[in-house]
Amino acid sequence: MKKLFILIIPAVLLAACTRVPITERKQMHLLPESQMISMSLAAYTDFLKENDVVESGTNYTTIKRVTDKLVPAVEQVLKTEGYGDLIEGYDWEVNLVNDNTPNAWCMPGGKIVVYTGILPYTKDDAGLAVVLGHEIAHAVAQHGNERMSQGLLATTGFIALDLAMANKPTETRNLLLGAVGIGTQVGVLLPFSRLHESEADRLGLIFMASAGYDPHTAIGFWERMSANANAPQIPEFLSTHPSDETRISDIRDVYMNEAMKYYKP
Repeated sequence: MKKLFILIIPAVLLAACTRVPITERKQMHLLPESQMISMSLAAYTDFLKENDVVESGTNYTTIKRVTDKLVPAVEQVLKTEGYGDLIEGYDWEVNLVNDNTPNAWCMPGGKIVVYTGILPYTKDDAGLAVVLGHEIAHAVAQHGNERMSQGLLATTGFIALDLAMANKPTETRNLLLGAVGIGTQVGVLLPFSRLHESEADRLGLIFMASAGYDPHTAIGFWERMSANANAPQIPEFLSTHPSDETRISDIRDVYMNEAMKYYKP
């Protein structure tokens, strides 16, 4: 039985390999995306109940307006590139929460949250499109599924998600939150996280450009974030994000020309 189990694992991992849209990077998914969407929706609903949701005002109107422009552009890009099926079952929604943390995230299934704390850095619609394009990119590239799969393998071994939920519900839920960007991941998953961040930068520029926002805006946004005196700087090899210098350099020198091909002012 043990030998059979060992033989099954590579076969399952091979069958679970998919590709990220546009970048064509191979990635591993052990979970049905429908299951990720279902779990994410539950966590999203809980999050909104536990936080101060802003339901009116200028900032609320702004995030709605930018999201309404971005979503059709994202859908069109994916359809054109042959990846339209990746967002089947998505039910897009954006909410603004009153929180001073400069953050935003998008869950599998298209549920987006923007924190008021990031708005001083976005400044305008184009700056917000940088953030939303980046976070949407994480979702459509299925980074959450990839990280969740890595996490299950790292923390529980090769085990079905339903068994993990039954035996370790709190740990598994925390793993999901970390996988979609609400929590944090440490240890062996850090290199993958930096890769995902860079990948989301690249795709996010394409998405915002397709929606009519100048991708050059991303440089100013990340420079403002870099100048945030309250954000402690740690060595890149210990961080789940690229260093500010690396990110800005990659956006300007590596990803910009590709994004501009999609720009429709």
